[in-house]
Amino acid sequence: MRNVLFLLLTLGGLSCSQPGAEAQARLTADAFESMLAQDKTVQLVDVRTPREYSGGHIEGAQLINYYDADFGQKIAKLDKNKPVMVYCAAGARSAGAAEQLQKMGFIKVFDLEGGMNSWRAGRKKTVQ
Repeated sequence: MRNVLFLLLTLGGLSCSQPGAEAQARLTADAFESMLAQDKTVQLVDVRTPREYSGGHIEGAQLINYYDADFGQKIAKLDKNKPVMVYCAAGARSAGAAEQLQKMGFIKVFDLEGGMNSWRAGRKKTVQ
């Protein structure tokens, strides 16, 4: 219940922001999962390597490898008006990706706190 309340407050605060304002939030695995279930416009991005991705990822995630030379070009193709949710293995790469997205003008950016490590620790569903 507390996580749902946090998610609602976070989303409510973002919807009240001024046009052009940037927002970034780190979400717990529970809040991340809840947002994915509630908002079908979300663009879910896994910024790990192809090998990590093939070992299990969150359903619906598109792979955009943070280490690829054209990473910036690939994320620039995402819709800036839709929420972007990013994750990696532990949180460092996704934090960097979230920062890049913000600098590129993305309005709503959400980062999975603790990455796949926290997702798996919470026994959340993954797909191969």
